Amino acid sequence: MPPTLRLATRSCLLVLLTFCSFAAFCIGMVVAWPFGLRLDWRDRVIHWWARTALQVMRVRVHRTGPIPAGGCLLVTNHLSYLDILVLASLRPLSFLSKSEVAQWPVIGFMARMVNVRFLVRQDKRSLPKVAAAMASELDAGHGVTFFPEGTSSGGDEVLPFRPALLAIAAERSIPVHYATLRYETPPGCPLAKTCVCWWGNMTFLPHLAGLLRLPSVRAAIRFGEEPVTATDRKQLATRLHQRVAAGLLTLR
Repeated sequence: MPPTLRLATRSCLLVLLTFCSFAAFCIGMVVAWPFGLRLDWRDRVIHWWARTALQVMRVRVHRTGPIPAGGCLLVTNHLSYLDILVLASLRPLSFLSKSEVAQWPVIGFMARMVNVRFLVRQDKRSLPKVAAAMASELDAGHGVTFFPEGTSSGGDEVLPFRPALLAIAAERSIPVHYATLRYETPPGCPLAKTCVCWWGNMTFLPHLAGLLRLPSVRAAIRFGEEPVTATDRKQLATRLHQRVAAGLLTLR
């Protein structure tokens, strides 16, 4: 299929998929409300939407290591908006992200679709509210994921982890699971660093168009065998960074 036709076809399918998922989400939330099943329905819709969207884009996910189950805290390196779809396709998860994402065209809507909670990084007063939301999700048996680097990168290295959001895990001695992500493009295509990873000054819509033109993408994710625990948030951030960085070497 020519790249231009591939772009047009996938764009239409993704719009239709998102519209149908949103409609199903809204209807299901109303029906599930009296039975206390709103969170379960939310998770099911997000999981299905993410898996189907990856199929439309021909993103093949190759996983190694055990996927953490139940109420868990998971951190990974951050490469692209595609990270959220990859992670949500493997199991239902809630996400944390910087507040600026909520205002971005298309991505902001997609983020709300997959239950992203937004953190105002410049306002430390927002941390207790976000921490309380994280605790509520964990206590309900739901998984919570965030990217401690605080921004995305081209994947050559794992940027230092910011410890602020790890405070709740350190205070409660909550085990933190971790994973490492990496993307690959087919031979003859641009490197994933330039057309899959979204970082630096890249503009979203041209980047997404380039991604949808690709024949396929391979997403490799490696989950750690054992979670990490520490009572000091900075120490916890350092240990997790070391494990995630080590995973990047095994995926190359």
